[in-house]
Amino acid sequence: MDNMKVAIVHDWLTGMRGGEKCLEVFCELFPEARLFTLLHDKGSVSGTIEKMDITTSFLQKIPGISRNYRNFLPFFPAAVRSFDLSSYDLVLSSSHCVAKGARIPAGALHICYCYTPMRYAWKFFNEYFDREASVKKWAIAKVIGALKSWDLATNKRVDYFIAISDNVKKRVERFYERDAEVIYPPVDTDEKGAVAEKGGYYLIVSALVPYKRVDLAVRSFNETGRKLVIIGTGTDLERLKRSSNGNIEYAGWADDAALKRYYAGCRALVFPGEEDFGIVPVEAQAYGKPVIAYAGGGALETVVPLGVEGHTGKQEHATGVFFHEQTASSLNGAIETFERNERFFDPARIRQNALRFNRDRFKREVREYIEKKWKEHLKDEEKK
Repeated sequence: MDNMKVAIVHDWLTGMRGGEKCLEVFCELFPEARLFTLLHDKGSVSGTIEKMDITTSFLQKIPGISRNYRNFLPFFPAAVRSFDLSSYDLVLSSSHCVAKGARIPAGALHICYCYTPMRYAWKFFNEYFDREASVKKWAIAKVIGALKSWDLATNKRVDYFIAISDNVKKRVERFYERDAEVIYPPVDTDEKGAVAEKGGYYLIVSALVPYKRVDLAVRSFNETGRKLVIIGTGTDLERLKRSSNGNIEYAGWADDAALKRYYAGCRALVFPGEEDFGIVPVEAQAYGKPVIAYAGGGALETVVPLGVEGHTGKQEHATGVFFHEQTASSLNGAIETFERNERFFDPARIRQNALRFNRDRFKREVREYIEKKWKEHLKDEEKK
């Protein structure tokens, strides 16, 4: 693959979230690649990504675009199609929205690392837009309908899908009628050091947006008075603050050093939403911290629940507790179950569960997968 020209296509660069941590590894694997993205808020991502040769779309020219880019959703397909990829041999799309819809030149190999089929189009429309005025919501629904048709049509441009979880693999099969290999995303587990002792508060680490369901946790902790610390920012911040009692603390955005201290000092992580994979529960487990999670999405793959056979079928190997309805009473019941059975949660075993998602594993698996598919692609091209 030494002489191969590589293009990486990523939806947008506005912060270091889970997708950007995957992208960072792609940039390490292909440091000479050109990175194409709809827009780039300079300085918002890691140095590894910032130093890439980055090309943005026409959306970059709109003043203040990084603060309200989702308002330009109808223009995303045209923006990603505007990239000239004609000279590239491999296109690696890092996609949860439109990146996979880039125009692929004849003879090139296109591998899509798929975080999810477009989330607000296929799965979480109400969670994203339910609070909009009825007329605006109707207009958004019309736009989303067109995007779904475009999203399906662009599947033909992808040779191979990689899904971030079995959960997303099933969505790819259901919505796209395509198969996908699962390669779990990278989680920072190697620098955590010794497992921390039990702390005195419950912790949420999340973007404060509707589909994360932090409002559910607020209602739960308002009822019980337990201490909850919430790390994160987002459009729901002020609304959540107004509805919270004094036992709930909002700590805002936290850098890596501060976030590690919060993980180390908590009693357990609360994870009330449904995620495609969910890096945060794995990060918490890397500190030996149990996870109290909604029984849906990626948490089903990363948390070994109390009372259900896990790797060995022993209660002592549990790494968390699930609740099965997104209600305050269901979450409170799970917290009570956790507190009654806290003796079963062994921090060292919990950390061990997290290590299977480490960064080196991700990098190795992605490299091996791409090398394999590239060799197969060359053989296919020779036969033509």
